[in-house]
Amino acid sequence: MNRFAIIATPVIALTLAACASTGSNQVVQAPVAAAAPVFAAPLVASPAQTTQQALATTSVSNGFVDPAALALMSAADSAAANTAQFYALQFGRPGAPRAWSGDKGTTGSVAVGPYVRVNNLDCRDFTHTVKVGGREFVKKGTACREQNGNWMVEKGAA
Repeated sequence: MNRFAIIATPVIALTLAACASTGSNQVVQAPVAAAAPVFAAPLVASPAQTTQQALATTSVSNGFVDPAALALMSAADSAAANTAQFYALQFGRPGAPRAWSGDKGTTGSVAVGPYVRVNNLDCRDFTHTVKVGGREFVKKGTACREQNGNWMVEKGAA
């Protein structure tokens, strides 16, 4: 019986293989349902995007710098002052000035006070000093961070 199993196994395998190869090789595809529309979730700004947006709107022309100094500042000076003003308000330690430098020797620094809550907004006192053309200009005020992340100088701030 052992000899029969040795001979019969390959013969049966070849017979089954022959049967499988003589049939049709037709492939049947299952019906495909139309894809459901994909609705994107509303985009939520990342902290970095929010910071960049708020940085762009925290402008020294909105009362963060003495207007007389602003008239003498170049675009590069204003950009450097904007960046320093925003990062000092957003991340600065109270009393630790954040220095900046612009074109042709124009320099400045921004010092901030501690956070205080006013009308459910984070606010900070600031002192922005600008040195341009050998003259020094100082602007003091209070800025509050609006709900959208923008820092605005409070009305009536000196």
